[in-house]
Parts: sequence; structure tokens; C-alpha cells
Amino acid sequence: MTKKKLSSEDSALFRQSIGKVKKLKSDTLIISSKSKPKPYPQQKPHQIKNNFESFFETEIEKLYQEDSFSFLAPGLQKNILKKLRKGYFGLDASIDLHGLTSQEAKYQLSRFLHFSIEDGFRCVHIIHGKGYRSTDNHPVLKNDVNLWLRQHKEVQAFCSTPLKQGGTGAVFVLLKLSDKYVGEDSSQG
Repeated sequence: MTKKKLSSEDSALFRQSIGKVKKLKSDTLIISSKSKPKPYPQQKPHQIKNNFESFFETEIEKLYQEDSFSFLAPGLQKNILKKLRKGYFGLDASIDLHGLTSQEAKYQLSRFLHFSIEDGFRCVHIIHGKGYRSTDNHPVLKNDVNLWLRQHKEVQAFCSTPLKQGGTGAVFVLLKLSDKYVGEDSSQG
């Protein structure tokens, strides 16, 4: 490429528009030793909604230690409980509520169900225990879990587990799919 020759008028106009210039002694750039910190996204605290309905229409019978129980949300087919008992849906997560007070168990269960739904889990395993140390053979957590799961808006069905997975001391719970996973599930066929 050849160098373009400037006329004296163009050169004068260029120097006039730029103004005074100062010749640099060196063309190397010194980088400041103080570097700016990397930006990190601000963490938002997790908002856990209370998905438990405070009322329940029908009276629930008190359960004893060896009683099994189940629930099916209105509008669902009865064979869903059979599939749930047999492990058709697989297990995505599990929580053990042994030894917790009723209040602690409700809090932990609420968090567990919230994050399970957020993560797109379909079937979870909840161990509540049989309540052998409960007074009058009425297990506290077992009866509480039975009520709470019926009240939870995202629970479609639950049933006592087979003996290998806890028997009458645990339940399998079928959850609604989170809205963000509904499209993915139908495309997998």
C-alpha cells in the first residue's frame, strides 16, 4: 500500500483541528497494579411460599403405628397409587424427619417440597417413622405428615412405602411438575 501525500492545506487543517500535541517519550502503557474486583451477582434469599392450605374439609382418622395410608388428589386415576407403590415414577429425593418436633418437621418438609418442586422432582420419599415412642400408640409425625401432605397444593398423591423402603414409617409422594418443566416432559415422550 502506498503512502498518501497530503497537500499543505490539508496538513494545516489537520494540525489546526487537533491543536497542540506533545511527543511521547515511550509508547508502552503502564498498567495500574490496583485491579478492580470481579463482580459477583447479588444472592437473593430463597422465598419459600407456604403451600399448605390452612383448612381441610374432611376429618382424618388418627393413624396407629402399623397403619398404612394413602391419598389421591381429585381427578386423578386410581392406578396412579398402584404405580406409585411399585416405584413406577422412580425416586428423586428423600428426607428423614425422625426425631424432629412437629414444628421443625413442618418447616423441613416445607423446604424439602419447595426445593423438590423447583428442581423438577416428580417423586420423593419422606421418612416420618412409626412413632414407637409416642404416647397412646398415636404417632405424632406420621399423623402430621398425613395431614400436611393432603393440605399441600403441589402434592398429587402419596402412599405408604413397601417394607424395604420403610413400610408404614415412610411415604412416597407424587408431586406436580413445576411449570418450567412441563414442556420438557411432554417432548421426551
